[in-house]
Amino acid sequence: MSKKQLLTASLASAALLAANAALANPPHQPYAYLGLGTGFSSLENDRDEVDNFIESGGRNFSIDDDGNVWKGFAGYQINRFLAAEVFYADLGRVRLRGQDGASTDLESTAYGANLVGQFPVTPWFSPYAKVGVANWETTVEGNLGDASLELQDNDGFDPVYGVGAQFNFNPVMLRAEYERYDFDSDYTIDTFTASVGFSF
Repeated sequence: MSKKQLLTASLASAALLAANAALANPPHQPYAYLGLGTGFSSLENDRDEVDNFIESGGRNFSIDDDGNVWKGFAGYQINRFLAAEVFYADLGRVRLRGQDGASTDLESTAYGANLVGQFPVTPWFSPYAKVGVANWETTVEGNLGDASLELQDNDGFDPVYGVGAQFNFNPVMLRAEYERYDFDSDYTIDTFTASVGFSF
């Protein structure tokens, strides 16, 4: 075989190998997605810290923090490892039960944006971590028997972060995740949710 034939055969082999590699690992195509999720929340603070948060003046109460969470999100998958998201979340209700039968309800909502770092293990399974910011509001309402009273609300702009796992069944994706909404040193909410999304 001449040098020219050897070079031609080598180039053809390299081209074939490159084509096979491209088929086996096609280039990532960016895509957008939408999703909805639900789960439950847990308050990470004790009674004294919550008392400071709502400035209740030292009331004696117990905490019922088993709230339902609902959220929606929209994102853009930039590459295999990075996505950007916006979200809105209803973080449920925390009820403070007084010994005199009165109670105070704290209902929180948040919206904001996250960066999501993914670590694809297989084409269909990716653990991930996220970090972002949330604009949040907590509505505080006192309940005295049949009467209710709107108390001073709290709001702010603070970090949110979490970890989770995503299962890809194109165009459907499923998620299970933990997130922490760090509203205040005296009021931090953890959420545990399952979500379904659709890419397009």
